[in-house]
Amino acid sequence: MRIVSVAAECEPWAKAGGLGDVVDALARSLGRTGALDQPVDVFLPAYRSVVLPPGAAVETLTVTVPGPYGPATGAHPNGSANVVIRSLLTHGYRLRLVDHPVAFDRDGIYGFDDDPWRFGLLGRAVLETLRAEGQPIDLLHVHDWHASTTVVLRDRFYAGDRIVGQRSLATLLTIHNLAYHGWVGLPGLASLGLAPGDRVVAPGAAGIDLLWAGIERATLVNTVSPTFAAEALTPAVGFGLDPTLQWKADQADLAGRPRFFGILNGIDPAVWDPATDADLAAPYSALDLAGKAGCRADLLERVGFDPGDDGPVLGMIGRLDPQKGFDLLAEAAPRLLASGARLIVQGSGDPALAAPFRALAQRRPDRIVLNERFDRAMARRIYAGADLYVMPSRFEPCGQGQMIALRYGTPPVVHRTGGLADTVVDEYLHPGAGTGFVFDHPTADGLAWACEQAFEARGDAAGWARLVGRGMAVDNDWASGPTAAYLDAARRAVALAAAPPPAGRRSRAPKP
Repeated sequence: MRIVSVAAECEPWAKAGGLGDVVDALARSLGRTGALDQPVDVFLPAYRSVVLPPGAAVETLTVTVPGPYGPATGAHPNGSANVVIRSLLTHGYRLRLVDHPVAFDRDGIYGFDDDPWRFGLLGRAVLETLRAEGQPIDLLHVHDWHASTTVVLRDRFYAGDRIVGQRSLATLLTIHNLAYHGWVGLPGLASLGLAPGDRVVAPGAAGIDLLWAGIERATLVNTVSPTFAAEALTPAVGFGLDPTLQWKADQADLAGRPRFFGILNGIDPAVWDPATDADLAAPYSALDLAGKAGCRADLLERVGFDPGDDGPVLGMIGRLDPQKGFDLLAEAAPRLLASGARLIVQGSGDPALAAPFRALAQRRPDRIVLNERFDRAMARRIYAGADLYVMPSRFEPCGQGQMIALRYGTPPVVHRTGGLADTVVDEYLHPGAGTGFVFDHPTADGLAWACEQAFEARGDAAGWARLVGRGMAVDNDWASGPTAAYLDAARRAVALAAAPPPAGRRSRAPKP
């Protein structure tokens, strides 16, 4: 089997959130199974921030990408463009950087008005590269709306192509964040080479929702936890795509299983290991926790807190986005401070969500610190040195922060949703069997209540040590389940794509 993965992020090369971690770790893990004929190909834009290892053996291939990607004529690009594909074997997979400076040589990954055009270029560059190399592939695995362009533009421009246009080429779409659809209105369709009435845009349409179009066209679709897959079928969490996902789920593969489903994310225990983490002040493990106290002291000294104060230290790391619940923590902060807690918050994104923490930190620098940037080393120190890890997401397809916190012996406090519900056992409801603390309502009071349950549990040193031990014993290794599930999904998709098409005209997915 040969698998090609396409994504907007891949750790450590380019990362804005958990998508990058998953793309990297899954490609590594698939490569270790022995089930593939060659390492996974991971296509990623060559952003300005991507730095390759010195002396890396890089192969280059120049492909001509048709469409509105060439030199500007007037205000817009026009015609074909020559795009360089830079490839190297690293981390157990083949990284393939799509290098087109006009599109990707910028500060940042997302947030540009022409993002659909940029990621349309990514999709077509992938397809042109595969055509130029002429080697058949079995599965095209695309992630979120940015890479859905690969599936959509394949159907529009490459139908019948002997490499990428065959119906037997299976496609798997993994949805990491259902809130972002990649909507392109009527005036923007030309930036993708599309128009109403073509193969993929219906006559009279007002535009195209790229995630919706990817769901409709992919052989199989999954999201990153079983609970979120169920939640995504409801209006409350489906973000307008719940009818489309239900339509997909109602279809069956050759084994009678639904074509939309959840596979729980994992983490790579070699990447996340407090016994070998070079960014930590001291190593430790589940068998010897002595170094964790040194990590706590180091973290508190770095942020200007008193390391001798035994009051609970809460850490939160993530993208400053309303989804993640930073505002809930800010609102709960006075109540938590009154309980003797201190807060270490790290994140970048929406300045409005950072503002309350900035104001609190100015008033109480001895109790609250805001690290308003993405800092890999500091994130690891927070996972290791905090007493509790806070993750109050309003919705969460899966999340990896809570898994990393468990691995680092820092019990998580989470909202009962999506993958958080699938990975954290509530100590309050299951005393003596829990791994963290879970609250049901995404409010400041709900978060504060769960934290207070954790503070009370922490007062029992022996019980707390057992709780920490249970968390560190949780096996979230990709190799222990998720990788096998993705291989199974790949085989299901390949078998379904190779089967004769069903009789009759296929109905279109419900519009979002």
